[in-house]
Amino acid sequence: MWIDTHCHLDAAEFDADRGAVASNAREAGVARIVIPAVARWNFDTVRALAHRTPGAVYALGIHPLYTPDARDEDITALRAQIASSLDDPKFVGIGEIGLDFFVPGLDEARQQHFYDAQLKLAREFELPAICHVRKAQDKVLAGLRRNGVRCGIAHAFNGSFQQAKAFIDHGMHLGFGGNTTFERALQIRRLAQELPLEAIVMETDAPDISPSWLYKQRNTPDQVPRIGAVLAALRGLTPEELALGTTANAAAALPRLALSSA
Repeated sequence: MWIDTHCHLDAAEFDADRGAVASNAREAGVARIVIPAVARWNFDTVRALAHRTPGAVYALGIHPLYTPDARDEDITALRAQIASSLDDPKFVGIGEIGLDFFVPGLDEARQQHFYDAQLKLAREFELPAICHVRKAQDKVLAGLRRNGVRCGIAHAFNGSFQQAKAFIDHGMHLGFGGNTTFERALQIRRLAQELPLEAIVMETDAPDISPSWLYKQRNTPDQVPRIGAVLAALRGLTPEELALGTTANAAAALPRLALSSA
């Protein structure tokens, strides 16, 4: 069994065949798909999609790339949505939240404002955070420390070994996906190979971050086992061993996964 801990199954790229994409993933052995929200306008969308998709669960949050259009009242709405979702076994945490210092033109202070506000909600409700960390690992970790959030996932991790160790020591898990399949991605492949297995979870970020065999094509959650086979080979494990370990890790990173049946 595999778990895709980060898949934007609600994205427009899946409008034509969303059901088939989810079905193909289950047939490939992907028993869980975590669908993170990105903005207030898709909170209800990801919830409804998780409820009609076998094995799917959802998280609620405001993505840093969507902070230019976010408003303070969106945090109030998010808090209300979280509170009303606590009895929902399909709800697993706060996400996708974080910081992005790669895309030009984003207001860092505005990103930080929404990130901290959402971390406060994660702390208040004792929920894990699914964090976007692109070119912002140190400040994302600083926010986790400052707000006392010690559980969740650093999504699409691509930092240094020192940064990876700091996240792990803080209680976070690190997400690896399609980038590990590119032979020239030396840093990511070294991280995936040498970090403690207990720290790693699998993800696709579908429809983005496609593996090498789908370069510049749409990514899909059924690719997790094949990506996992590459990672397993790097570590000298069988795919079955990696699947077992990363599935347990996902449950540790997102404890509410245990509430949702397949």
